[in-house]
Amino acid sequence: MPRPSAPAPKPAPLPKPAPAPAEVPRNIRWVLLGVLLALLLSMLDGLIVGTAMPTVVADLGGLDHMSWVVTGYTLATACSTPVWGKLGDLFHRKTMFLVSIALFLVASVLCGTAVSMDGLIVFRVLQGLGAGGMGAGAFALIGVLLPPRERGRYQGMVAAVMAVGQLGGPLVGGFVTGHLGWRWAFYVNVPVGLVCVVWCWVMLRVPGPARQGRAVIDWWGIAFLTGAISAFVTAATWAGSTYAWGSWQIVALAAVATGLLAAFVATERRVAEPLMPPRIYRGHRNFPLAAVLITVTGVAMFGATLYLPLYQQDVQSASASHSGLLLLPMMTATLITSNIAGKVMTATGRYKVFPVLGSALLVTGMGLLSTMGTDTSRLATAAYMAVVGAGTGFTQQMSNTIAQNAVGLRDIGSASAATNLFRNLGGSLGVAVFASLFAGAAHASGEESGGGTAVPHSAAYVAGVAHATHLIFLTGALIALAALLAAVFLRETPLRGRPGPAPADEPAPKTEDAPAS
Repeated sequence: MPRPSAPAPKPAPLPKPAPAPAEVPRNIRWVLLGVLLALLLSMLDGLIVGTAMPTVVADLGGLDHMSWVVTGYTLATACSTPVWGKLGDLFHRKTMFLVSIALFLVASVLCGTAVSMDGLIVFRVLQGLGAGGMGAGAFALIGVLLPPRERGRYQGMVAAVMAVGQLGGPLVGGFVTGHLGWRWAFYVNVPVGLVCVVWCWVMLRVPGPARQGRAVIDWWGIAFLTGAISAFVTAATWAGSTYAWGSWQIVALAAVATGLLAAFVATERRVAEPLMPPRIYRGHRNFPLAAVLITVTGVAMFGATLYLPLYQQDVQSASASHSGLLLLPMMTATLITSNIAGKVMTATGRYKVFPVLGSALLVTGMGLLSTMGTDTSRLATAAYMAVVGAGTGFTQQMSNTIAQNAVGLRDIGSASAATNLFRNLGGSLGVAVFASLFAGAAHASGEESGGGTAVPHSAAYVAGVAHATHLIFLTGALIALAALLAAVFLRETPLRGRPGPAPADEPAPKTEDAPAS
């Protein structure tokens, strides 16, 4: 008698599909306006406060600690950016975004009521923590609301906000400080921030996280990455100014940053919910290449906006109150080329040509700026700046789109925070290198004139500033070559027409890379 056959095993249940992504809202421009207002607020604050610092020191004293008002803010912003990005992935992105704005506004009020330099520094750190969430949250929300293929239609809005942030900070800071006092450089954030909170509360609609169960926070990853970023930013701030580049203090900070970064990488490979998931780097080669582009663009923008006005004031005798407006050729070119690239990308789905062209323009523009001397006309300077601006416009926003297109929606917050972090770290390192070059050239010009430091506006000083500008932008051109190389190796994968899975590279990404929100 034959034995009865065993019953066939039941098929494994299919995984529950992710919720269908929503279409782009019809009122998307109005929704984006509130998100971008928060981004503008975080960008303006650093530049406004920088303009007000001489008045702050005259009132509170503490000249020796003045630099930490800016450094503390920068450090807190950089350290908190990846944390806010991950919290947005784990919890509700809208909630995290609004919490970060609220923290920023409370800290702004505390800064305005500070009675000592030490208190102001502490409150600026709190303000930087909020600013980190505002920047990371804004780009993550843009990534959720707009699929990459559609983002080109609205790319000009983002570029315009970033341009206004760069140009408007010094102008607003000078006006507010001169007419209302330095405390209003902080208080002015409150009414604008409240409008932003109400606007986003009413207009912003984003899906909640699809993760089920209790969220796990990567505390060790947060500790290791925060320590590494703190050591890096502090070394970049002190190098060439407080301590020499080869001093034991800078070498020790670099060693600490390297060690903590290695511990962070090891931790991320074994935790359940890593702060910066390794899959976003190894899933598709476009993400790390886009990170290189974003870092180099950060170096170019920080260098141009900091040292071009100085050159224009000291060598071309431009008014200090109008030197910020002299950057208009660069910002105008950025807006024009960013809009062109966005519209072409949306219409054709093609995008690789823009970072390649933009990086080439960055190399060319930085090279042209390095040729400026004591007799260079303002018209020539404006033309050179326009070339740099065109390169930035083709590269900056396109790099963000490429990076977000390379990951799934489940990691969009971590990816957006990572790109913001790379931009900030690139800017910090660029400022440190450029400041060291400038100080060395100014000191050399002073020695040639027979003194330790050249007298401002003397012929030796003007020649020193011109030579320092040459070194700064020649170095910038060499750094921009790395962006050009990265752009050449980009893979032009299809852009998502609506929120969906990351594009497949060879080999295809694992299923864990699929979006879950």
